[in-house]
Amino acid sequence: MARVTIDDLAARLGLSRASVSYALNGRPGVGEQTRSRVLALAMELGWQPSVSARSLSRSRSDAYGLVIKRRPEELGSEPYYMALLSGIESALSEAGASLMLRFVTDRETESAVYRQWSAERRVDGVILTDLRQHDPRPRLLDELSLPYLVHGARWESEGWQFAQSDDAALLVAHLAGLGHTRIAHVSGPAELQHETERRTAVAEVAAQQGIRTITVEGDYSVDGAETVTRDLLRRRGQPTAIIYSNDLMAIGGMVELRAAGRVDIAMVSWDESLLCQTAIPGITALQRDPYHAGRNTASQLIRRAHAEAGAEVPDLTPVRSRLIIRDSSCPPCRQ
Repeated sequence: MARVTIDDLAARLGLSRASVSYALNGRPGVGEQTRSRVLALAMELGWQPSVSARSLSRSRSDAYGLVIKRRPEELGSEPYYMALLSGIESALSEAGASLMLRFVTDRETESAVYRQWSAERRVDGVILTDLRQHDPRPRLLDELSLPYLVHGARWESEGWQFAQSDDAALLVAHLAGLGHTRIAHVSGPAELQHETERRTAVAEVAAQQGIRTITVEGDYSVDGAETVTRDLLRRRGQPTAIIYSNDLMAIGGMVELRAAGRVDIAMVSWDESLLCQTAIPGITALQRDPYHAGRNTASQLIRRAHAEAGAEVPDLTPVRSRLIIRDSSCPPCRQ
């Protein structure tokens, strides 16, 4: 008779594979009623964890992995990532653990890294960034019995979710307060789940206030933002304010607006950084504190990885965004 697998249990119960895995391994993320259903069916069907999974749970490497799908030289131009990494390393160091950081250029190589880490028991857990729609990585890590967290997301019954509504409300309310009724949102790549949720949040919050929005896709680069902003200025009913999904795109947008002599269009960045602080004019931006967000993510991952051993890792204060208002905020031009 074939061995009962987590997939078998998930299919029988109508649950996700991740939910079943969390229930079987005593991890947070599922309710007690769901956990009881999973354990009861596992006992009924005679489910047993694989030998490799049991071996992995008995050993500890005191190292945690992070794989970033970027070239190393690109990371230096992204202040958010640099602060995030500093926060992760700080929390791990305090816990006596280390960070294993790898850069890859494609998802196949990233998957191979996870398989190697699992086979060699190199890490106790993994931090995922840039979650994509239908991302295969959570399923792979479940199969490898590697604890993981998705940075910036929370686990809900339907999957990993990013809290974007509060940030969108801060940005839209600020622009609405200045009198803007036509707002453009230059998002990052649409394949990224947090960007999809941002797009939805901005559109919903704006609609509640009777504000018209248009969303266009950017690529997080200065050059890409210049092109997108140029296209926005050619549209009929062009926006009176623009939200950029990161600081680099905000800089690119500012370059294009200044070249076009459009000092009347307000602009804000979803990411605060030294770039926003030193730009002329200064760019209004959301301070999301990536350093402390990184500390939170690392701390929570340690808690999850050590849960079976009963190790305690204190919760850190949740990071709340705040809007830093600068000269790029202006009311719409009255014609």
